[in-house]
Parts: sequence; C-alpha cells; structure tokens
Amino acid sequence: MIDISESVMRLLLVFIVAAPLVGAAAALLPAPPGLRGTGPDQAVLRHGVTVTGAVLLASLVLAAGFDHDDPSRMQATTDLSWIPALDVRIHLGVDGISLPLIVLTSLLTFLCALHSYATRRPGSGTPAGGHSARAFTALLLVLASGTLATFAALDLVLFFLAFETVLIPMYFLIARWGGAGRRAAAWKFILYTLLGSVVMLLGLLLVGLQAGTFDMVALAAGEGRGLTATVQVTAALAIGLGLAVKTPMWPLHTWLPDAHTAAPTVGSVLLAGVLLKMGTYGLVRIVLPITPHGMQVLAPYLAGFAAVGIVYGSLACLSLARRGSGGDLKRLIAYSSVGHMGFVLLGIASMTPTGVNGALFANVAHGLITGLLFFLVGAVKERYGTADLDTLAGAGGAALYGRAPRLGGLLAFAAVASLGLPGLAGFWGEMLAMFGAFDPAEGLNRPAFLVFLSVAAFGTLLTAAYLLVVVRRVCMGATAPVPGAVAEAAAPGHPAPAVAAGPPEPPGTLADLRGHEAATWTPLVALTVLAGLWPAVLLGLTDPAVQQLLAGGRS
Repeated sequence: MIDISESVMRLLLVFIVAAPLVGAAAALLPAPPGLRGTGPDQAVLRHGVTVTGAVLLASLVLAAGFDHDDPSRMQATTDLSWIPALDVRIHLGVDGISLPLIVLTSLLTFLCALHSYATRRPGSGTPAGGHSARAFTALLLVLASGTLATFAALDLVLFFLAFETVLIPMYFLIARWGGAGRRAAAWKFILYTLLGSVVMLLGLLLVGLQAGTFDMVALAAGEGRGLTATVQVTAALAIGLGLAVKTPMWPLHTWLPDAHTAAPTVGSVLLAGVLLKMGTYGLVRIVLPITPHGMQVLAPYLAGFAAVGIVYGSLACLSLARRGSGGDLKRLIAYSSVGHMGFVLLGIASMTPTGVNGALFANVAHGLITGLLFFLVGAVKERYGTADLDTLAGAGGAALYGRAPRLGGLLAFAAVASLGLPGLAGFWGEMLAMFGAFDPAEGLNRPAFLVFLSVAAFGTLLTAAYLLVVVRRVCMGATAPVPGAVAEAAAPGHPAPAVAAGPPEPPGTLADLRGHEAATWTPLVALTVLAGLWPAVLLGLTDPAVQQLLAGGRS
C-alpha cells in the first residue's frame, strides 16, 4: 500500500462515485470542434473511455492507499446530512467487502467503453444498433455511477436510490441497442426488478423507522437490537426478495435469459459482471448483519432455493447445448449465471465466515469469468452473424480451433475457468461456499445443509458436463451425424440414402483475435489466473471484514 491521507482517500471515493454522473451530463453536450476527431460520435465514445479510465485509475489508487492491515474498518468515509427530517445522510465508505467490487465495476465499465469505441460502425461511429453514441455513452456512465454508489453507500435510503439508478440505463441499453426481442426482454427486466425494488423499499423503511436510523454501520453494530423477532423476519423477507430478483435466485430468474440474449455485448457484460453482484452484496451488507434473527429463519429456504438453482441452471444449459436443440450461446451463459450465483447464495445462507468469504470470492470470480465469456460470445456472434450453437458447431469439424485458434483457445480457457478448474478464480469461491454449507452457523439445521451441499456438488458435475460440450461443439465442431439421420447401408447398385446434415458452415474465413480484443480481454484473463493462484489477495481483504460483520461490528 501507499501512504495516502484520509482526506485524499475521501475525495477519491467521492470522485469515483460522482465522476461518471458528471461525465454522463458532459456526454450530452456538443463536442468541441478540435476534439471531434473523425466526427462527433467518435469524440463522445472517446469521452466515455476517458471518464471510465479516470475512474478506474482512481479506484486503483484508492485500493493502493487502502489500509490492508485493517480491512474491516470503514475507510475513505464521507458523512453529510442530506434529509434531516428523516435523518437520511450521504454516507459513503469502503471496506474489505466493498473495495473488490468497486475495482471490478470500474474495470468492467472501462473495458466496455473501450470495446464500444473500438467496434463503432464505419461511417456512423455508433455502437451496435445505429442509435446515438451520445445517448449510449451517457447511459453507460449513469449505470456506472449508480453501481459504484451502491457498493459505497452506507445509508439504507442512499443504497436504495443508487440501486434503482441502474435500472433505467440498463433498460434503454437493452431496448435500443439489443438484438431480436429486445423490447420484450427490456420490459420483462424492468418489471421484475421494479416490483422487487418496491418490496425491498418496504423492508428498508421498516428497519430504518423501527430502529430510528438508516445508518448501515450503526445498524450492523447493533445486530438487530431494537428490532423485534417479527420485524426482523418480515424485513429480511422483504429485503431478501427484492435482492433475490436482482441476484437472480431461482425461481425469480426468468427475466435474466431473455435480457442477456437480447442485450448488446456491453449490456451482457455489465449485467452479469456487475449488476447481479448488487443483489448478493445487499444480502451480505444489510440482511446478514442487520436482521440476523430474520436471516437465520430464512437461511434454510435460501439455501434450498440456491441448491435447486444450481442444478436447474446446469440442466437448462445441458438442454441448450444438446445438438439439434437450437440453443443460443448467450442464453446458455445466462442460465449458467443462475447456477453460479446459486453457489454465492449457498455461501451466504451458511452464515459462516467461510461461506460468506466464499460467496464474496465467487462474486468477483463470476464477474471476471462471465464478463470474459460474454465478450467472447459477442466477438463470435459478430463474426458468424449468430450465436446459435448448431450453426457455430458447423458440419465439417473445424469450427473455432480451425478458423480462429486464438479466439477458440480463449473461449476454452473461459469455459474451464467457469467450471471451477483448480488454479483459476472459479474454483475457490464455490469450494469455500460448499465448505460453509458443510458446517453452517450454530442454530441452522446441519442435516438439511448437508443435503443442499450434496445437490450443489452434483451441480458442479453438471456444470463441467455442459461447458465441455460447448467447448467440443463450438471449438471443435460437429463430429457425429445429426440424431435421426438414416444410417442404413445402400443396397448394391442403388444410391446411398441421404444423411441429414447439420446447419451449413458460414462461408469464408474468420478474423482471429484483434488488437482491441486482446487489450480488452487480457486484464480479465490475467486476473482470473491471479485470483486462482493467489486467492489470499482477495481473501485477505474480505475475511477480517466478514469476521467483524458477523460479530456485529466487534473486531
């Protein structure tokens, strides 16, 4: 770490939260003539890269100045009165739980802005869809500001407002820049999340009004004191339902596959890599420490839904990966997120330091790996013109390894990282979450959690199965006749019966890894390897903060 004064750290955190919002307003203004480059669209996309790059740099400086010897302490805090009548405050801060998510959000947002700038359409300069680059950049920056504020907020009302800020930008990113079915998917996304948010708001208000404060630090230190058992259970249920929609937890996940399938590449990356983390972060930051009795009552149900979600997501992916099913690769990865986030929920439900640390680690690992997967699928779809698995597999067995070996190799790397291969980031979080379920917190039904653990372990096998099928089909291509094809031998003197063929391969060759793609994806690959080989980098931040959180603020 480097020695940075608390006042500078405070300014850095305020800058990280506010700069994207200011940048969004500036993106809507006309670009100065000298900064337009080849046109105003190029200028505004470059503006997005500049703002998100500055935020990423500030996040890295904040991480470097963070006191790693005391990660359980809230640092870089700002606490200003905002609505005195309700004692609502602009209270910001960062600890070992929120810091990794702030850096992850800053990184993914910057990579999305860089990707949008590099892939603008010739002649129009706009991101996919032909709409205004100005609106696209502004929405991207507003979404970044809301997400970063969610991870930094220490007031329940401020947390809710920041949480809601991301919904409208994501709706328009899907509805205006998405693919087929984008409007229906965007409406489904906004309806599900808004309904969940209404329920969550009622729970947050119940906690704040009953406890007499909306300050999350004070509430966590009180461990639910001042809240009756009934209030805790009611609040935990209401807040948990709202957060579960965003996570998403089975069976509240049905908006996710449609949203991912229709969203543009950057929308899918941010939705999977950042927005889903807001739900699980809220469970750790609010429900777990503020309503511990309510969480204990609901934990077995949460673990049960998580275990079902793990297996359900894997079975859905296996069905989509099956030859002849017409599965979409983006949709498959969306369903895989349901399973992966199930491990996060299982770790949180254990209410143990091991399980919660595993959940937080899995959060970051999923953001890195799934973000990389959606970038790769976007590149494959751009080259083939489709994400249909049958088309991608082709009929000649060449597929990506033969057409674009570097792209195929990266897709295989991301797939094995996602299935939890030891030595890569996906392994540690899921393993620790299952360890937490093996020995849950005192007062929880251990036999029930052992059943949930067994189901989750079976889900890991299914995860490996569908991801290996995807790698074989997309990277290696079709190797067997389509089921149902006529296989009987031809009689002497008669022509052989026709054999059903798979979808024709796209004509021509594919462009392999491009320069901007290598620049965008290399940080995600490097961090996936680093987190897998050296998990203490992340666990050293989260563990002290989790220990204190579960102890009610007592170190």
